[in-house]
Amino acid sequence: MTVLLWIVASSVLGGALSVSCAALFALSARANWLNALVSYAIGALLGAVFLDILPEAIHLAKDGALLSGTILAGILAFFILEKLLLWRHCHHDHCEAHEPDRHYGRSGLMILVGGTFHNFVDGVIIAAAFLTDVHLGLVTALAIIAHEIPQEVGDFMILLHSGYSRAQALALNLLSTLATLVGGMLAYYALQSVQNIVPTLLALAAASLIYVAVADLIPGLHKRTALRDTLEQVLLISAGVSSIYLVNLLIAE
Repeated sequence: MTVLLWIVASSVLGGALSVSCAALFALSARANWLNALVSYAIGALLGAVFLDILPEAIHLAKDGALLSGTILAGILAFFILEKLLLWRHCHHDHCEAHEPDRHYGRSGLMILVGGTFHNFVDGVIIAAAFLTDVHLGLVTALAIIAHEIPQEVGDFMILLHSGYSRAQALALNLLSTLATLVGGMLAYYALQSVQNIVPTLLALAAASLIYVAVADLIPGLHKRTALRDTLEQVLLISAGVSSIYLVNLLIAE
């Protein structure tokens, strides 16, 4: 196989495999598990940001202040996006502001945007690895698949929590993985110019995941104030973070 075919195959099959494995778990979960799995999703999102995406972005960035500014700008941009979605669904007194339990897919939309940025960067990384060495490319592709699975589980739970059906959640996650192929193809033909914007893309992906976790999902946990519920939430958030840490630890070995 040529290097280009390796990149295409790894991007397409890798994305489909990670989504399928995540779907196998997330979509078979019972309905009464949803609240608990949202707590896990928060941990997986924050773990992906602070243990994976941001360290990689900092390593690649030439200007740390610019990277931090990009994250802040990204958070503001997602705040504006959420406001636009709220305005779209407000009709006189019938508005989400008066119905806090209705999500209208806001969290789901933003998680898809952030996931697409992240998948694009994964494609660039896969292409760079294959252009260096085929064996390195295969190892990198397997590492990315392994590290994406726990985050994809979190993404599925957020889409379900936001009102998407199981079929919609699966289709949208599969569609989002096409960004991996786009990133891989662009990197193959213009690696240097694409690599220059990787830190910016990672910063925007981090901003979206932070915003969804902190602004949209964590406030919902505060509606359950019992000590038992709080302990369960803390343990499941910790489990989400730990799953990302363990995957990264296994990959590093």
